[in-house]
Amino acid sequence: MPLKDLLDPQGKAVFGGLQRLGLSQIDDVRVGKQIELKLSALSKEDAHQLASEAAKQLLANPVMEFFEVTIS
Repeated sequence: MPLKDLLDPQGKAVFGGLQRLGLSQIDDVRVGKQIELKLSALSKEDAHQLASEAAKQLLANPVMEFFEVTIS
């Protein structure tokens, strides 16, 4: 997801469209990306660590984005 302090033009466009559709209860929209990884790990903790390292080293741009890892 984009950092909270950065402008999100795509989120603003979606927000405007929702407002025009009469969905005025929606207060804000942020648009980001989702990346799904399939990996082999011995435990959920190991899987979380591996996915976090992948995000830190390649998948997320820390200057503009933050990331969250969910294991299922």
